[in-house]
Amino acid sequence: MLIFPLINDTSRKIIHIDMDAFFASVEERDNPKLKGKPVIIGSDPRQTGGRGVVSTCNYEARKFGVHSAMSSKEAYERCPQGIFISGNYEKYQTVGLQIREIFKRYTDKIEPMSIDEAYLDVTENKLGLKSAVKIAKLIQHDIWNELQLTASAGVSYNKFLAKIASDYEKPHGLTVILPDEAEAFLAPMDIAKFHGVGKKSVEKLHDMGVYTGADLLKIPEMTLIDKFGRFGFDLYRKARGISNSPVKSNRIRKSIGK
Repeated sequence: MLIFPLINDTSRKIIHIDMDAFFASVEERDNPKLKGKPVIIGSDPRQTGGRGVVSTCNYEARKFGVHSAMSSKEAYERCPQGIFISGNYEKYQTVGLQIREIFKRYTDKIEPMSIDEAYLDVTENKLGLKSAVKIAKLIQHDIWNELQLTASAGVSYNKFLAKIASDYEKPHGLTVILPDEAEAFLAPMDIAKFHGVGKKSVEKLHDMGVYTGADLLKIPEMTLIDKFGRFGFDLYRKARGISNSPVKSNRIRKSIGK
């Protein structure tokens, strides 16, 4: 049986910045009358004969169970008092580029994942700071001070954990996962929240009795590889906080969703 070595690079300092309800937050910023009201970015189903999909929504709308990719019709049924806005994607693009310029003050190692989220490698940074947590706080401060928008940040030694950390406390959260905390942090986590695990993979894992990170730790590596191929190799390592993919600053960002 082949045994693949577990190599865990804990030397890097990675930040994942994820804007909070980005499109809706930009609309609230530009129209203060929307503050405190459920805002849904998507076509108003009352004007489209029920057609349309929710692009995103603010946290007020999420309280009613509205979420991205939901049909506008269902969003209206769940939240009839919601304010539907079709969206101004050129404006969001402009603000996204302003946020990118803030990132560049700290590092050029930036991997954008979409208009409102990116990974930053700040192991070596333009301010010569040793603390990635301090840099994350400075970025959050700059975004708020200059653009009146909030961002959540995750800080860890790899991209997988930094992404999970940024999702952990929203909005305007800051979560840190240290190397000796990774397994314990992941153990109680729902496997569906592991970044990269899609619906079909979740179903397969559930069939194997895997519902949490702790469950995943019990599955032999070769079993996961037999079941999932290369992805099983990654799963085995992710359960242990291992993911050595570097921040790719030359990555071509996916086009903005419409």
